[in-house]
Amino acid sequence: MSDTIAVPAATPGGLARWGQLGLGLICMMTISSPQYVWTLFTKPFGTTLGASATAIQVTFSLLIVLQTFFSPFQGWLVDRFGPRLLICMGCAMAGLSWVLASFVTSLAGLYLTYGVIGGLGSGIVYIGVVGQMVAWFPDRRGLATGVVAAGYGMGAMLTTFPISHALDVIGYQATLLRFGAVFGTIGFVAALGLRRAPSIRSAGEAATGASTAEMLRSPIFWLMFIMMTMMATSGLMVTSQMATFAEAFGVGSAVVWGIAALPLALTVDRFTNGLTRPFFGWVSDRIGREVTMGIAFALEAAAMALWLSQRSDPVMFVLLSGLVFFGWGEIFSLFPAALTDTFGMRNATRNYGCLFVAQGVGGIFGGPMASVLHDATGSWTTVFGVAIGVDLLTAFLALAVLKPMRASYRAPR
Repeated sequence: MSDTIAVPAATPGGLARWGQLGLGLICMMTISSPQYVWTLFTKPFGTTLGASATAIQVTFSLLIVLQTFFSPFQGWLVDRFGPRLLICMGCAMAGLSWVLASFVTSLAGLYLTYGVIGGLGSGIVYIGVVGQMVAWFPDRRGLATGVVAAGYGMGAMLTTFPISHALDVIGYQATLLRFGAVFGTIGFVAALGLRRAPSIRSAGEAATGASTAEMLRSPIFWLMFIMMTMMATSGLMVTSQMATFAEAFGVGSAVVWGIAALPLALTVDRFTNGLTRPFFGWVSDRIGREVTMGIAFALEAAAMALWLSQRSDPVMFVLLSGLVFFGWGEIFSLFPAALTDTFGMRNATRNYGCLFVAQGVGGIFGGPMASVLHDATGSWTTVFGVAIGVDLLTAFLALAVLKPMRASYRAPR
């Protein structure tokens, strides 16, 4: 049976597209926890496996790298076989990675299950769902990609406290087993309802544009790639090390409003990291992608500087961590929207797959770079300083370089 449906030509997808948006959101939520609650598992894995923090963090890098480096091929598979089959498989693999990780007794087993299987599965889901939304919502690209990306950023908000509680009560192995089974099942069922986006030619935008090869020859693509890599690196330097530098700041065991500071901060972070994606996507639909990038990236730099200056205050640690993530997560709505605006709908899923590799490059540098910088200098100040500088440089590139380049590319010839 085909998974393409017919819709009224006058509205790209009609009401059906909002249902697809909801299903895509659910799929994204089920794959978010492996990345965003990873920090809760580093200590128990390290204790059980007798491994150093650096060795354990390789798992996180594998997760991010495998999630992203295969995304061009995964985008091609989604275009070729349709979203339903591929995203069902991806959700099942992501859930299975946690189930299998609950039984590992070696670093190699952890790398294979949590890192490789989890990374490949979540990558299929992520690139497939985002690719579908840029096609279903040609008129609201920033908002739609922001909503599903919010599922990835906010999904773990619903699970941080339950997972933290389960770790204390039943241990990390049973926690991985139970939550992995639940995530995989929910995501698989939701993906069964996904359909290809209909043709949007009569709605004002033909499925034309640059081929993937043409896009890869464009300096605009590579500028976007560098910018997304820089922002992914700065954000992941923080995401992967929250528990570690909370201890270094002296707030690891603090209580804020009757709640442990670290899981509270992680929950606030998930909320703001999700909220920023549709918010700045919506803003960019109205004032432009590059101006929005400049505002958001500068906001993250300012928030990191404030966070560092107030690092010993548990309340400010929680609140400012949320502001930092609010200035970071929008890269996952702004860049796919800007890419498709520039190069068109032709091969949009695989084209974004190429750009999404930047997230993997950021994964290589983010977590390990933070550890290396800290070990070399003995201070988290250096880590924050590098991240702040990267944010400000990327904001400058968006306004001073990317904006005129994209305007020239789109100008009538």
